[in-house]
Amino acid sequence: MSGGEVAGILVAVFWAILVSFLAVALARLAQVLKATTKLVADVTEQAVPLLADASTTVRSARTQLDRVDAIASDVQEVTSNASALSSTVASAFGGPLVKVAAFGYGVRRALGRTDEAPAKTTRRTVIVGRTVPSARRRKQKG
Repeated sequence: MSGGEVAGILVAVFWAILVSFLAVALARLAQVLKATTKLVADVTEQAVPLLADASTTVRSARTQLDRVDAIASDVQEVTSNASALSSTVASAFGGPLVKVAAFGYGVRRALGRTDEAPAKTTRRTVIVGRTVPSARRRKQKG
């Protein structure tokens, strides 16, 4: 064998080994791609129903929030109406009621006025829910 033939055989062996390594790498890459495809298909299969459920939940929450918003605006309207009604009643009846009360107080004072001095109120001491008579009452009884 000549030197050229040995070199040709070595190059051929090198290429055969390189092609073998590339074939093994490509086979493993194909297995990884198959596993990845299966995994993506499984995730998609499970994710679609979850996304549908999430969409339904979001729609339901939006409906509930719309209802709460409507209720809050109704409560605000009722509150403003009650405030307006309170102001109206106070302005309509407040002045006349004060005048009637003052008149009644004046009449009572005029009818209750006598020449006698007003009676002093007696002082009492309360002990544990019972009333103890004042010293003046004790003297009158005794």
